[in-house]
Amino acid sequence: MKVKVDVDLCQGHSVCADECPEVFSVVDRGGEYPQVVVLMKNPPESLRDKVKAAAKYCPNKVITIEG
Repeated sequence: MKVKVDVDLCQGHSVCADECPEVFSVVDRGGEYPQVVVLMKNPPESLRDKVKAAAKYCPNKVITIEG
């Protein structure tokens, strides 16, 4: 599985980090929207359900999963 995030559209709501902190973190960018950081671009299969939940509940729908 490969995780992709459109960081240009991310507004840093932190839902992804709440759903799957093993894969996603959100950092403050001082004056701009906070932004997601993908900690594991190819997470293990054991995290698939959590990554899918992060993508599903992302308010801006910027997370995609390949594979």
